Amino acid sequence: MAVSFNRYLILPEIEKSDFKISQDNKHKYTDQNIIRNSSDEQKASRIPATVPLCVLGDVQLRFLCPDDLEEVRALCQDWFPIDYPYSWYEDITSSSRFYALAAVYGGVIIGLIVAEIKPYAKLNTEDRGILSSSLGNDCLVGYILSLGVRRAYRRNGIASLLLEQLLAHVTAPERSSVKAVFLHVLSSNAPAILFYQRCHFRLHSFLPYYYLIHGKCKGGFTYVLYVNGGHAPWGIWDWLRHIASAMASLGPCRVPRWIWQRLLWATTILSYHR
Repeated sequence: MAVSFNRYLILPEIEKSDFKISQDNKHKYTDQNIIRNSSDEQKASRIPATVPLCVLGDVQLRFLCPDDLEEVRALCQDWFPIDYPYSWYEDITSSSRFYALAAVYGGVIIGLIVAEIKPYAKLNTEDRGILSSSLGNDCLVGYILSLGVRRAYRRNGIASLLLEQLLAHVTAPERSSVKAVFLHVLSSNAPAILFYQRCHFRLHSFLPYYYLIHGKCKGGFTYVLYVNGGHAPWGIWDWLRHIASAMASLGPCRVPRWIWQRLLWATTILSYHR
C-alpha cells in the first residue's frame, strides 16, 4: 500500500533478499536484452519532451528491484560519462547493501538515487579527511554513488525529493552513527555542483585526475554534508575561535575588562572568517 508524501507517493521497501540473482538469471537478463530494449523504446515513446510541474502529482517512490536493471542501465549510460560494469547494475538492483531509490511516473523511472552507508575506517585514502578524528573510527558515512533525473523531468524538484529521502534515512534515530554524507562530482559539472551547494553540501577537496573518461583524466571535487553532529577536522581558525569564545563567555567579572573586550573583538573576527 502506498503512503502519501505531500503530493508524491512512497511505496514500501521491497525486500531485496527476495531478488537474489542466480547465474541462470544472469543469462536470462542477457537473453532478454532484445525484448527489454523494445519495451524501453515503447516507454521512451511515452515520455514528452518537457513535463510541467503540475503533472507530477502521481510520482511514486520505490526501491529498485532486479526487473529494473536494463532500464537503470540505459538511464545511467545516458546521464553519466562513466561506464559502470554490468555487475554494478546487478548489485544496486538486488543488494540490500545499497540505498537505491527510484522516482516513477507512468510506470517509467524518471529519476533515481543510489547511495551506500559504509564504515569511515574503510574509506579510500583521499576520502579519509572528511571527518574529525575526535569522532573516532567507529562512525559511519553515507556515499552518494549516483543521482540523476530524465531530462524531460528536470527542474521539477525530483532530485531534491530523492536527496531528501536519503537524508531522512541517514538522520533517523537508529542511524545516529552516520556523521556525514559525501560524493564526488566532475569539476566541470557546474549544474550538479550548484545543486549540491544549494542543498548545503560543502566543498571539501579537489581531486586532480580522479576520473578517467574516454581515455582522458578529469578532475573532481569532494562535497560533504555533515549530519548527526558530525564535523570536519578542526583547523587553527576553528581552535582559535573556540578558545576565544570560551574565554569571552567568562564575562568581565572573571577577566580584566581590557582583555575581555579584545576577546569579544577576536571572537567576532574569527566567526566572520570561518
